[in-house]
Amino acid sequence: MNLESPKVTLNKSPQEVFDFLSDVKNFESLMPENISKFEVLEEDTFLFALKGMPEIVLKKKEAEAPNKIVLGAAGGKLDFSLTANIQASGDNGSDVQLVFSGDFNPMMAMMIKGPIGKFIETLVTSMKTAV
Repeated sequence: MNLESPKVTLNKSPQEVFDFLSDVKNFESLMPENISKFEVLEEDTFLFALKGMPEIVLKKKEAEAPNKIVLGAAGGKLDFSLTANIQASGDNGSDVQLVFSGDFNPMMAMMIKGPIGKFIETLVTSMKTAV
């Protein structure tokens, strides 16, 4: 299953956006309002929970400055990744899009498609004010 967020344009250079997303504690400022828990576990790993959902642990798996950061599931039963694609746009601007990829059975995919789509849209939209 692959889900893509809308692209957002930020008035920050790709390197500034990359640096912001490279620091996992900054993801707290991107989370939706219904977050019930956020905790940095290690320099490259954080845990979060949304109300009514299980806790999810994400770990930075790959970083290609200044264009790509890949976060992946750190343990748990589900294997998925969240990729931030960052492209230069105009003078000192950036286009950012999040891509969620996971291998789920059809029933699970049907159940999580809506909430995950809304979640990644919230993350990318929050970048406009947080970065």
